[in-house]
Amino acid sequence: MDTFTALAEPTRRNILEMLVAKDGIAAGDIYGKFKASPPAISQHLKVLREAKLVRVEKRAQQRIYYLNPKPMKELEKWIKQFSAAKETEFQRLDKLLNKMKQEASDAPMLPFSENK
Repeated sequence: MDTFTALAEPTRRNILEMLVAKDGIAAGDIYGKFKASPPAISQHLKVLREAKLVRVEKRAQQRIYYLNPKPMKELEKWIKQFSAAKETEFQRLDKLLNKMKQEASDAPMLPFSENK
């Protein structure tokens, strides 16, 4: 499962936000936080597992879900490529603008001619 596909659904993002706030949440506690049926939430958890955004541990009859930070770090790294490229572009534009300002201030002022 693709990370972007998994993150596209608001309920799955809400589940991830819950897991960020509290380390390790039982599936039953996750079900209780949503109006959707437990099978629907179970399906969302399955998608998050397949995308490796969460990991699960079995404890007796419970399944405890944890956030897996690695895919999020990879996503952050991917996004930073774009911001770095834009930052470089902005720096080039700033240099050009400063050069143009300097050239404009260095140019001699032309006298006004009076027509009689």
